Amino acid sequence: MAEKMVVVCNGEEGKNIMPALIFATSGIAVDCEVYFFFCPAGAKWSLKDKLEELGTPKGLPNPVELFNTLLEHGKRVTLCELALENKGIDPKDLRDPRIIIEKLPPFLMEAEGATQTYVF
Repeated sequence: MAEKMVVVCNGEEGKNIMPALIFATSGIAVDCEVYFFFCPAGAKWSLKDKLEELGTPKGLPNPVELFNTLLEHGKRVTLCELALENKGIDPKDLRDPRIIIEKLPPFLMEAEGATQTYVF
């Protein structure tokens, strides 16, 4: 059974999303089950065109490609339900329909037993 890894994005700057995506996709590369969670503070990165606006930071991987890898191979990508009202997000504005909108407790139940947790 693969180890579980939780990665949390809790900020709206590039310095939050880039390491979160790099850690998540690195976890996938070493066969971890990756559970990714957007807190309200990092919710903008779950929206259409926001990663494209960031562009590819010098010397770092392309964030859109990283996110696509996460969606394809990660176990779960979740946006905190609280972000909808808190940040005025319409679910139709999410960058991909595979992003799950839910409260934190169900996410934590799915990720129970995670041996690694990273918050950016």
